Amino acid sequence: MSRSTYEDATAVIYGMPMDWTVSFRPGSRFGPGRIREASIGLEEYSFRLDAHLEDVAYYDAGDLMLPFGNATKSLAMIREFAKSLFKDGKFPLGLGGEHLVSWPVIQEAHAAYPDLALIHIDAHADLRVSYEGEVLSHATPIRKACELLGADNVYSFGIRSGSREEYDYARSSGMHFYPEQVFEPIKKALPSLQGRPVYITIDIDVLDPASAPGTGTAEAGGITSRELLETLYALSAANINIVGADLVEVAPAYDNADQTSITAAKLIREMLLGWIPKST
Repeated sequence: MSRSTYEDATAVIYGMPMDWTVSFRPGSRFGPGRIREASIGLEEYSFRLDAHLEDVAYYDAGDLMLPFGNATKSLAMIREFAKSLFKDGKFPLGLGGEHLVSWPVIQEAHAAYPDLALIHIDAHADLRVSYEGEVLSHATPIRKACELLGADNVYSFGIRSGSREEYDYARSSGMHFYPEQVFEPIKKALPSLQGRPVYITIDIDVLDPASAPGTGTAEAGGITSRELLETLYALSAANINIVGADLVEVAPAYDNADQTSITAAKLIREMLLGWIPKST
């Protein structure tokens, strides 16, 4: 996947193969590797963006070697790696892994950009304080982000699953919360984000299971892959400073036709070509 050395790269792709806290179907730790394998079948040119992967200086750092079953140490390792990327002026593009892996990267993005805003695209609210007594859970990263960034700096789109308490928090906290829909509300929200540093986290389960069955907690009633791609293109065209992103929750064991991994690979290609400054 690498087109450049680490030193010369603008963007660094890296895998976060952790699924230690999943509550339903494990296996997203194999997502980063399968996305890479699926990418082999893609064209390197995007006609929508009129751009080729040769136009972007990026480096694939491979998967982080996370200690199996140890969420605390794994998150610390991810955070340290993310810290080094921001310090080196790189654009982090992470592959999950369960959604909890986004939390330490968001922490370091906020350390690098104190006025950070978060765009969260997902089927699930992820606003729990804890899940079954665990504060480190794939159901908690966006609540943690709200508490760190300020809820009014968090924008959640596509949400169609959560507890009553999560929906109550979303309505009362001041966060920007858009149930079920993605493309139309994100277009309306973009003017308020102009000029700001933005981190974007996308859970593949925002897609309907018909489009993306290969995920740990599939949820009916989602958007199409076309709508998600159009959302990426809208973000590409907007005057916002995207400083990092991740795509999480691809679980290949439930993806018999590889449609989820293939979709994820294309999404990553479009992020690289649409969100990363072109090489000179």
